[in-house]
Amino acid sequence: MPEHFMNNPDIILGFDFGTKYIGVAVGQTITRTASPVTTLLATDGIPQWEEIDALLKCWKPTVLIVGIPLNMDDTVQLMTFRARRFMKRLQAKFKLPTHGVDERLSSWEAKTHDAFSDQKRKRPASTDKMLHAKAAAILVEQWMAEQGLKYS
Repeated sequence: MPEHFMNNPDIILGFDFGTKYIGVAVGQTITRTASPVTTLLATDGIPQWEEIDALLKCWKPTVLIVGIPLNMDDTVQLMTFRARRFMKRLQAKFKLPTHGVDERLSSWEAKTHDAFSDQKRKRPASTDKMLHAKAAAILVEQWMAEQGLKYS
């Protein structure tokens, strides 16, 4: 495990960027796990920045993670550029280390996990919105694993 994380437990706030919804999750390096927090509404990819500010004041993260969508062949798409722009704005506004993480299949994984846990029962629309937060939790755990922070 990297020395910094052993001596300095971190709270990580992760974002699953979308043009209508931005999923938010929190993770921490002590347990090396993440949990969905909320899904924010966005207008054409622009969040209510005061909502993000309130989340940062509440959780006091030391690291921010943003899912960066890529095509399966590693090529970029329009959403890649939009997610990177969101990531740069986060970093500029809140002055925290901000990292992108490859989000290919994170939403699919969240939906798949949700489908198995719901056993095909009808889900309310609010549950579908939380899929974005669940995807953000997957991204945070993925980033921690990439940093050598797997739960043992």
